[in-house]
Amino acid sequence: MPRLYPLISIFGFMVLWALVAHLVNDPLFPTPVAVWTTLVSEFQSGELMRHLLITLWRVIASFVIAMFIGTAIGLVMGRNSVANGLFDPWLVFFLNVPALVIIFLCYIWGGLTEFAAILAVVINKIPNVAVMLREGARSLSAELEEMAESFRYSTWQRYQHVVLPQLQPFIAAAGRSGLSLIWKIVLVVEFIGRSDGIGFQLHTYFQLFDVAGIFAYSVAFIAVMLVIEVLLIQPWERYATRWRAEPA
Repeated sequence: MPRLYPLISIFGFMVLWALVAHLVNDPLFPTPVAVWTTLVSEFQSGELMRHLLITLWRVIASFVIAMFIGTAIGLVMGRNSVANGLFDPWLVFFLNVPALVIIFLCYIWGGLTEFAAILAVVINKIPNVAVMLREGARSLSAELEEMAESFRYSTWQRYQHVVLPQLQPFIAAAGRSGLSLIWKIVLVVEFIGRSDGIGFQLHTYFQLFDVAGIFAYSVAFIAVMLVIEVLLIQPWERYATRWRAEPA
């Protein structure tokens, strides 16, 4: 029965949505049927998949780059007090710079290009990853470090067998929060300065006051991100935190 709760919740929401839309009776508040009709129409025309794949590419590229650079920065800051002292003010600075400011500056300095769009997303996400991984690096076991020293592990062996396994939960947490943040920033980047992608389509329908189109593209992309969450992020997180599981 508990497995049915999500379905019951979704069904109840759809019924409530349809009822309110019927009572309002305004094109600016479309019914679920109107949104579904638009979604099917855009899919059949090929426009939905084209824009969806472009946005997905930007999300994946930004995610991989931000995770790689942010992990490296966080690891260095967590294990080196000098580096932490030098870069901590800048980390706090970039954590508090509004995302829109970074996007505007990247577009002004780099032009309305794909590189500037990806760069804006990456810069917005790196500080969050670095903070999480810095805390992970600070929590590394000193006993395991001493054991690696006694067995004369090389630097690569230490990172492979001692450091990275302990950092997996922090990397998984950064990945989960990063994915949810990155795709939202990507939509803003596309909304402001790209000529394709889901964000661009949302901008187009916004100008037309076509709420059904806005809902259709939003629902389509949210559905894709939920699939990624369920099939990739959650299994990765379970694998990374498997050592916390209670023994059978």
